[in-house]
Amino acid sequence: MGSTIGVIGLGRIGAFHTDTLAQLPGVDGLVVTDERPDATAAVAAKFGAKAVDDAAAVFAAGVDGVVIAAATPAHAPLILAAVEAGIPVFCEKPVAFTADESYQVVERLKTTTVPVQIGYNRRFDPAFVAARNAVVGGELGWLHTVRSTTLDPAPPPAEYVAASGGIFRDCSVHDFDIVRWVVGQEVAEVYAAGTNQGDSIFADCGDVDTATTTLTFEGGTLGVVSNTRYNARGYDCRLEVHGSQDSVVAGWDASAPVRNLEPGIAFPDGPPHRFFMDRFTAAYRAELGAFLEVIAGTAPSPCTAADALEVAWIAEAAALSLSQHRPVQMSEVRR
Repeated sequence: MGSTIGVIGLGRIGAFHTDTLAQLPGVDGLVVTDERPDATAAVAAKFGAKAVDDAAAVFAAGVDGVVIAAATPAHAPLILAAVEAGIPVFCEKPVAFTADESYQVVERLKTTTVPVQIGYNRRFDPAFVAARNAVVGGELGWLHTVRSTTLDPAPPPAEYVAASGGIFRDCSVHDFDIVRWVVGQEVAEVYAAGTNQGDSIFADCGDVDTATTTLTFEGGTLGVVSNTRYNARGYDCRLEVHGSQDSVVAGWDASAPVRNLEPGIAFPDGPPHRFFMDRFTAAYRAELGAFLEVIAGTAPSPCTAADALEVAWIAEAAALSLSQHRPVQMSEVRR
């Protein structure tokens, strides 16, 4: 018998998750809600889900698990309410709007055995998984450098920028999570630089449109994270891991959005990735499939709230480094 899943928040990612869940063989039913009744009704009709008025009604509907895709400020209270009801949780990143609030949530979760999974989808992309397995298996020897790139094709809407918390907390966190997961070490020091050459909305919000973050891991590995809101050729997400014995890459498929100037080389020759949803469709499916295993009790959470909190501390260190133009020790921000 399959699971009944609740979905709270039916914006872009919530509707996408509902679509994915509706296609998973382990899902028998869906209960959906959004603060916009018209969105709730439309998604329910499209996917044959039960529409309810609010999150409390989702929790009361006998769901086996809940997917939280509401706005970031709602994440923390919804996680805690679901756990209090004994319902396993999948929540899109971040745990909360601030790292301090995330810390409070993680402390509260220490008193429960109800599982919580945070949505960092790159952990489920086959190439990224293979990169981690190569590191864990010792194939690369000791690691000296890891590079992670996330380049968006165009800036998000101005209202999103204003509420995002900045590029490090909104975009770079995906890179911070994947390099920490692949390298298998904690970050000791962070140094970040950023610039603005595009829309004034970023500077107006105290943000940058392009950033590079250097991470020094406790074991000596160096990480370089590159991000921008302006990459007109497409959505570019790649990973390089370099060790003393070998080097591996992920994200170099035929649709990598780069123009190769090497004479006689056509690769990459496919249509460039345009958006994170088309780039990571399979990863999102695998991620929610893993959540079904968490619900069933056959697997632990593959990305805990404590994992997400560590990423949030890295983002805090990056923001502090940018504002003060200096390296920041993780001990300065981590609680």
